[in-house]
Amino acid sequence: MSVEKQWYIIRHGETEPNRLQIIQGSGLDAPLNETGKKQATDFYTAYRHIPFEAVYTSALIRTHQTVAQFIESGIQQIILPSLNEISWGEKDGTRIELGEKTLYSNLVRDWKAGLLDRGFEKGESPNMVAKRLAKAIGSMMEDPFQTSLVCIHGRTMRILLCMLTGKSISEMESFLHTNLSLYILSFRNGKWEIDTHNDTSHLRS
Repeated sequence: MSVEKQWYIIRHGETEPNRLQIIQGSGLDAPLNETGKKQATDFYTAYRHIPFEAVYTSALIRTHQTVAQFIESGIQQIILPSLNEISWGEKDGTRIELGEKTLYSNLVRDWKAGLLDRGFEKGESPNMVAKRLAKAIGSMMEDPFQTSLVCIHGRTMRILLCMLTGKSISEMESFLHTNLSLYILSFRNGKWEIDTHNDTSHLRS
């Protein structure tokens, strides 16, 4: 079966809020830290031979910096704000509270239970993110490119992977990720299949 499209979907490199376990949604436009820059270089070194025809990013700087070397090599960048990270509302920029009964863990538990209209105050719900991601998917599918690099964010990645593979968004926690981890998806015979899951083999110690 021939591959009609292939998307290399990566999460951006590390930022200081990532390192400090600070909630970082669309309301926090932090750049990569030194570790994140090295991760970006490691990924470029490992995948610069792939004939990407386009690089899709969100509107946030951490995605632009992650794929900067591909763009500098002449590959077209397409910025889609609809690929932005979820908005955590009033919690953006605050430290993540770990544990079983924190606001964050309770919210994730609600999402697993299918309560996908819930979010933090003044933030987005998974269903709100999915609505804008549907626009991005439609635009990307209409584009003529066969092989593309897509640089997005952790929560957005999880929701996008659910949408592409036909899973309920309530199952998004099953898609693991770390900074600069890679999923490769191929579109064959009218459906998406995941060829590579959460790969970090390109990152050097």
